[in-house]
Amino acid sequence: MKAAEIRELSTDEIRTQMDEAREEIMKLRFQQATGELVDYTRLRHVRRSIARCMTILNERDREAAMEGEE
Repeated sequence: MKAAEIRELSTDEIRTQMDEAREEIMKLRFQQATGELVDYTRLRHVRRSIARCMTILNERDREAAMEGEE
């Protein structure tokens, strides 16, 4: 999912998506450890998806903090 698409989601939806991505990366790591993983690029995509979600959540937290200071 692209950053612009993630920004359109609510904060709760982003957290839900991030939790799902974390579960998926855990499953992918398990598959890698057992030798069943075929598409190794999927690990990279899921990691980056988690990073995008975290970045957008941090942006929203900073914006909320800035509004609170004013």
